[in-house]
Amino acid sequence: MSLSELRVFGRSGTPISPLTLGTMNFGEGPGGASGGAPTGADESIRIIQAALDAGITAVDTADVYSQGESEQVVGRALRGRRDDVFLATKFHGQMSANPAHSGNSRRWIMQAVEGSLRRLQTDRIDLYQAHRPDYNTDVLETITALNDLIRQGKILYYGTSVFTPAQLVEAQWLATTNHLIPPVGNQVPYSMLVRANERDVLPISQQYGLGVLAYGPLAGGWLSGDFVLDAGKPPARVHSLPGRYDISGPASERKLLASDSLARLADKLEISLVDLAVGFALNHPSISSVIVGPRTEEHLNAYVRAADTLLGETVLDAIDELVPPGTNFVERDAGAIVPSLEYAELRRR
Repeated sequence: MSLSELRVFGRSGTPISPLTLGTMNFGEGPGGASGGAPTGADESIRIIQAALDAGITAVDTADVYSQGESEQVVGRALRGRRDDVFLATKFHGQMSANPAHSGNSRRWIMQAVEGSLRRLQTDRIDLYQAHRPDYNTDVLETITALNDLIRQGKILYYGTSVFTPAQLVEAQWLATTNHLIPPVGNQVPYSMLVRANERDVLPISQQYGLGVLAYGPLAGGWLSGDFVLDAGKPPARVHSLPGRYDISGPASERKLLASDSLARLADKLEISLVDLAVGFALNHPSISSVIVGPRTEEHLNAYVRAADTLLGETVLDAIDELVPPGTNFVERDAGAIVPSLEYAELRRR
C-alpha cells in the first residue's frame, strides 16, 4: 500500500488516500477535545501542505478543535488547492460558554455549518460528521437537517463518529423509511490496542457500505514507543495526563504489557512500532482511510513512510495472539462512554 493507491470511500464512490490528515493538534486557541493545540498556525500550514505534496488527499478537522482555530488553519492552508482535497469536519462539541451552541439539533447544525464554512473558506464541506451521539436529540431531526444541507449544496455527504451499533442501524433505517439520504461515513477509533469495533461496528459499516475513517492508530500514544517496559521504569507519559495514561489499574497494566509486547514484535520484524501500528490499521477491509495526527513535520514523514508497510498473515496472527480480536482494555478507548454505563442511576431501580 502506498499513498498513490487510492481507496473508495464507501458507497459514495469517492476515491481518497489511505491516510487522512487529522488536524486536532493544529491551531493556537483553547483546546476542545485536544486540550490545547500544540502546533502553531504557521507550522500547521506547512504540515498540511507537506501532507498534500506527499499524496494525502483527505483532511479531517472539527469545529471544536481549538474552538475553531483548527478549521481556520485548514482554510488558510487549502487556498488554491481546495478542489484537490476531500474535506471533512464535524459538529456537536460546545463552541462557546453557551450550552446551546452544541449538540445535534437542527437549530445548532444550521448555525454550526455556517461557522465551519466561513472558517474553512469554502462553499461546501465534503463530509459533515456528527462528532458524538446526542442523547437529547431525536436522530430523525439530525439526519433531516443534514439532508437539507445536502440539498442546499453546503455539504456533499454526512456521517457519524463513535455511534453505537444500534445508532448506526437506526440512522440507516430512519433515512430509508423516510425517503432521506442515509449517512455514508463512519469515524471510529481503531488500533492494535483498541479492537472492540471489530465485533459489530466495522461489520455493520461493511453491511451498509459506509466509508470508515479510523482514528488513533497509535492508540493515543500507547503505540508511539513511549510505553515500553525498561527495567521497571514507568512510561514517560504516565504522569502527563493521569486520566488517560494511569497504569495503576489491572486493565491498564494489561494494556501496558500488550504495548510492550507489540513493540518487541516490531523490533523482531526490524520495523518501527509506528510502521506496525499503521500497517495494521490499514489492513482491515472495512477501513477506507486511517487518520493520522502529526504534531510536527517529522511525525508526518513517519506516518507517510508507515503507509507503505505490508503485513503478512504470520505477522497479523502474531498480533492477534498478543491482543485478541475484539479487545478493548479500558472503556474510555471506545471514544465515548454510553450513558447507561456512565451513570449508575440508569441501570438501577
